[in-house]
Amino acid sequence: MNTINSDHIDFKQKFDEKVEELKETLIPLGKDPGTSCAALTFTSILDVLGREELKKQYFNNLATSFSGMAPFTSKKGWKGPCGAVYGAIAAIGIITGGQEKLVSYEVPKLYSKVLMFANKFENKFGSLSCEEICGYNTGANLKEYIKNRVWENKCCGFILYAIEKVAKLTRKELKEKWNT
Repeated sequence: MNTINSDHIDFKQKFDEKVEELKETLIPLGKDPGTSCAALTFTSILDVLGREELKKQYFNNLATSFSGMAPFTSKKGWKGPCGAVYGAIAAIGIITGGQEKLVSYEVPKLYSKVLMFANKFENKFGSLSCEEICGYNTGANLKEYIKNRVWENKCCGFILYAIEKVAKLTRKELKEKWNT
């Protein structure tokens, strides 16, 4: 007979609860031009992990800088990814590594999960590029982005989707490395 470990964390339930919470709280955040989709994605996932050391502001600050790359276009035409993509990829790294430094033989598995996430996101939304999926270069057209409520109409959906996909892609690692 199987016994239930009282310390067992139901990460599926925690992720579902976080998504429901965000459905209520994300939209008002779009009124603040300092809101970072990368930071919201990343720190929301870290919050689900429930470790005090992951609630430090430097994780928010780190991920906020990722959103700064969203409006970037290189001289050769490469466009910066959506911040939700950056935040999700960072979270996949944290989850895959567990509570220790990621060991070298696990790096290919991490890369594989990152690529799976990127493929799923691109298949769902048509691109990874912030400008291409939201329709605005937020660096050049932030006022129009806000005026046309792109945050509410599109970006919140990207964040929610990213969080849900990370939960699914990392189920095994959550159970093995975070359920202690």
